[in-house]
This record gives sequence, C-alpha cells and structure tokens, in this order.
Amino acid sequence: MKEKSDFNPRKFAVIGAGPVGCTAAAFLAKGGFDVTLCDIIPELVKPAAETGIMIEGVENFLQPVSRTCTHVDELADIKPDVIIIAAKANALPLIASAIESFYKEGMYVVSWQNGINTEHEIAETLGKKAVIRAVVNYGCQLVKPCHVKIAFHHYPHFIQELDPLSKEAAESICKALNKSGLITEHTDQIVSIVWRKSIMNASMNPVCAVTGLTMSETMNDPIIFQIVSSLLKECIKVARANEITVGWDYYPNAIEYLHNAGNHKPSMLLDMENNRKTEIDFLNGKFIEFGSQADIDTPYNSTMRALVKGLESKQK
Repeated sequence: MKEKSDFNPRKFAVIGAGPVGCTAAAFLAKGGFDVTLCDIIPELVKPAAETGIMIEGVENFLQPVSRTCTHVDELADIKPDVIIIAAKANALPLIASAIESFYKEGMYVVSWQNGINTEHEIAETLGKKAVIRAVVNYGCQLVKPCHVKIAFHHYPHFIQELDPLSKEAAESICKALNKSGLITEHTDQIVSIVWRKSIMNASMNPVCAVTGLTMSETMNDPIIFQIVSSLLKECIKVARANEITVGWDYYPNAIEYLHNAGNHKPSMLLDMENNRKTEIDFLNGKFIEFGSQADIDTPYNSTMRALVKGLESKQK
C-alpha cells in the first residue's frame, strides 16, 4: 500500500559540506533547485553562495547555491522539502535530534552516506515515514572549501523509502536528482545495494587508512591485496549468513571494481590524514555486529576496526 501524493520537491538542504555534500548541492543547484548548504564549520560553506562550488575531474562546472548556514536549527526558517544528510555517520544522533525540533509531516530526510543502517539511525528519531536511503556511486575529495575533485562517477545512484507509504515521495526525489544530472534509480532492493557497497568500503577503506596507500597502490601490492581479499571474503560470509543477497559472482566483480578505482584516496584515509573521526563503526563495526548475530567469526574486521580506533585515539 502506498500513499497518494503530489509531492514535488523544490527546496533542498544538504547537511555536510565535505566533498560528497558539496557535490550533491552543486548538482541540485545546477538543476534549478533552491539549495541550502549547511555545515558547522563556517569556512567550509562560505564560498558556496558567493563564488560557488567548483566541481572538477570527470565532471566540470562552477555552481553557487541559494544560501548557506552553520547550524541545522537554521533550517527551521528555510523549511526545506528534502534534507540530504551527507555528514559522517557518527554525527547522525545529533543531526537527527536537531531536525526533530522543526520536523513536520511531509518533509523527507535522505541518508546520503556510507555505511550499514544509517537510515535506521535517523528513523529512530524521526520515524520511518520521513526517511529515505540512498546509495551514491561517486568518489571525490575536497581540494579546498567548496572545491571538489571527482575521481569517478558511476551511474546510477539508488534510493528507496523505509516506509511503503513514502514510495511516491521517494520517486519524486529521484526525478529531481535525475533532472539535476545525478542519475538515480528508485529501487526495492536498497538493503542488498547498501551491503554490496559497504562490503567493498569495509574491505578497502580501513586498509588504506592504516597503510596510507591509495586504492590502486593497495590493489597492486601483492601482500596488502591479500588483506583486502580476506576482508571481502569475510564480509561476504557475514552477508550470506544474514540472508543478504549479494550474488554468486560478487567476489570477482568486487575485485574488478576495486582494481579499476584508480589512484584515489578513500574517505577513511582522508579522515585519518585530517585528524577526523572515521565511519569505521558503520562499516567494519557493522560486519562484526552482524557476524556475531549469525555466529560468524570476523577476525579481519575486528583487527581493522581495532587498528583504526587505535589511530583515532592518537588524533589531536
């Protein structure tokens, strides 16, 4: 059953002015939508409404947004139709709590993030009907505030609502993203898609974060590659034990995908280099959690989480 809706989103807010958030904001603004870029660090959002967001690499354009703000609470006066959360998953409880103070029926919140169950973290505060999950397939890094270099952009992206009553709203958001050039498909298989991406992230990102190697350097080092391979196999085992469909040929396809990722630094390595907390708990931490649930040992995931946590403890 789905709820009939004439939802036609025109006003978007993007929380998080990192590379992923800036990219989403720039595309939506380029598509003609009213866009607010929000981040608690003023220096990160300042250029967005003045000179604009610079996108370069496999995409190239300069696009200003409608406005910026530095507190989620400020969105109460702006009244966006859709809020896209592109901040790190470990900030979700605080962000969801801030949105709750002004949330009204008919507003939708999209988890535009890496990791498993980020959408459920938001739904714990706002309820399932308000929440939509996205899986995004572009790799990018911040050159400087509001200047993003996109290393790869693999269409399509995917979205799905948590509550069937919100299906038409999710489809309307999908149309807006497509109009903006962020080619996106509505799906009914988001859990599988989330896990398929998360397995690769959990197998590559912490290895790069610990070694300091790029994705291509990691894949081309025969010793380090064995760690990536073992993580992949362990994560696939956990997925299958929890009846998550990833496909019989997932392993060779994942290896091929990672080999083609290029000389790119994944977000966890960039977080480590910039003394920021990582999303390790929503990646490897989730495979440990779901492994325990299915009585599957996860020594590789446990080791990588411990190493990343250890490095995080040294951050200033």
